[in-house]
Amino acid sequence: MVTPAGELDHHTADLLREPLEEAVSQGRARLVVDCSQLEFCDSTGLNVLLGARLKAEAAGGGVHLVAMRPVVARVFQITGAEAVFTVHDSLESALAD
Repeated sequence: MVTPAGELDHHTADLLREPLEEAVSQGRARLVVDCSQLEFCDSTGLNVLLGARLKAEAAGGGVHLVAMRPVVARVFQITGAEAVFTVHDSLESALAD
């Protein structure tokens, strides 16, 4: 599980990309991203999550997003990306799924 905080944009995207790619390379195909502390996500951040999803799915898993704030969820709704992720209201739900 990773918990990005603050803004996820072109300045900070690698701070999330690297641990997600490392997790998949270590055999963890089911990735849980706790978005409860994420205040902003731009297209670069979205692309990091989409890229992680492709790698996780290729390994037989997926990316589960948890507790997105409305401003972050809106980016996923506008782009249609919410349809390709499993989104959970709570961390407990994501971990139990």
